[in-house]
Amino acid sequence: MQKKDFSLMPCPVARAVSKVGEWWSILILRDCFYGETRFDGFQKSLGIAPNMLTRRLNDLVEAGLLERRAYCAKPPRYEYLLTDAGRDFLPVLLALGAWGNKHFSSPDGAAANENMRRRLERAAEKRTAAVTAARLAAAA
Repeated sequence: MQKKDFSLMPCPVARAVSKVGEWWSILILRDCFYGETRFDGFQKSLGIAPNMLTRRLNDLVEAGLLERRAYCAKPPRYEYLLTDAGRDFLPVLLALGAWGNKHFSSPDGAAANENMRRRLERAAEKRTAAVTAARLAAAA
């Protein structure tokens, strides 16, 4: 089945969904905010099939949300890092978590949502500090 291309639609929601509309993609981005960067880590965390994970990572790189960076030459291994556009997805994850907690909560939903929110915000603070330090070092 051919996917419908929403990327040229005038609606910004449709264009955004064309980049992150797969549930695996959103969960991969969430795990990136948690600090995961490597294929094996994503696979272990999500329980996703390797071929599906490869497709989703490639899609996120192509969409400009992740950057692929080699960390081992033999055998070739890559890590996946959030780009500026990927980091800008944080408010969406926080809103999605709050919405899910409100409408589809499990008995420990409030605690789980608060834990997710704290983990995402800590990760965002660390990444912001690292980017700021790198920019300052480059400017010096």
